[in-house]
Amino acid sequence: MATNGSEQAPPDSHRQGISTAPTSQHAGDVAPTHETAESGGSDLKFNPNFTQNVINAIGPKATPRIRQVMASMIQHIHDFARENKITVDEWTKGVELINAAGALSTPKRNEGQLLSDILGLSSLVDTITSNLTTTSPNAATSSAILGPFWRANAPQLPMSSSIVHNIPDGDHTLMHGTVTDHLTGDPIEGAELDVWHTAPNGLYEQQDDNQIDMNLRGRFTTAKDGRYDFYCLRPTSYPIPGDGPAGKLLQLLDRHPMRPAHIHFIEETQVSAPNYKPLTTQVFDRRDKLLPNNDDAVFAVKEELIVDFVPREGDPKAQFELAYDFKLASYC
Repeated sequence: MATNGSEQAPPDSHRQGISTAPTSQHAGDVAPTHETAESGGSDLKFNPNFTQNVINAIGPKATPRIRQVMASMIQHIHDFARENKITVDEWTKGVELINAAGALSTPKRNEGQLLSDILGLSSLVDTITSNLTTTSPNAATSSAILGPFWRANAPQLPMSSSIVHNIPDGDHTLMHGTVTDHLTGDPIEGAELDVWHTAPNGLYEQQDDNQIDMNLRGRFTTAKDGRYDFYCLRPTSYPIPGDGPAGKLLQLLDRHPMRPAHIHFIEETQVSAPNYKPLTTQVFDRRDKLLPNNDDAVFAVKEELIVDFVPREGDPKAQFELAYDFKLASYC
């Protein structure tokens, strides 16, 4: 089998967009184009119709959106492979990376999402979605990426509860505020706050055998006044895991793995207030040393999501507090 752009094509070369000898062309095909390889001086031969043939194979029952997105993706991926002269060995490494992310992913850790995060794709898609859905000059609370460590079915807790268990050290914090309509300012009843963050050692509970299940996680549902309050910890910066393909890719890219201190939230409204769009977001502690340079391994920081924790007096449960209001956008 020929490698690295040799003019002799392998038997299955049509699957990789490399033309065979002229006698094997389909009737009506244009003669293959030639592109000079950057090394070795040999020519790479491509069937100019190959990519369009793959796109044309999309069947008539595909939805218009599937057709649009997949045709564009196929075109860009094929162009990427040609422009960078991707070899079978390199393609295999890429497939192995994706397979490893899938093998490592569980309901407690989404390594595929983490790969997307470190490449900036998650934050880019978040921005695109926000721009498509936000038309009001009275902006709703900005969104941010979900991250790989969200877990379904966090415990439902009453207001004023603590999500902290068996962690006496750390900066205990009372977080409180109101969930409102971003246009009217009216409080929203039945808004569920799903919150999670790491322990002071920088680990989520599913990463740490010393933490109880669902530690530092909870869900809180607002009443008619739209208010919420709960006890948590002032967050800490931490490195994303280095034991999986995302961490290994960061090493190959010579990039640091650190995330600035943050708390995750998902806001969803219940049957009592069904007309509000769900919100996934994070808030970031202004004191974190990574923030002045917006230095986040997953590119998720937004200026409007940077918050100030202030000292709290007279509360034996907390040394700090954070007041923060969530503004939700409606569908109509």
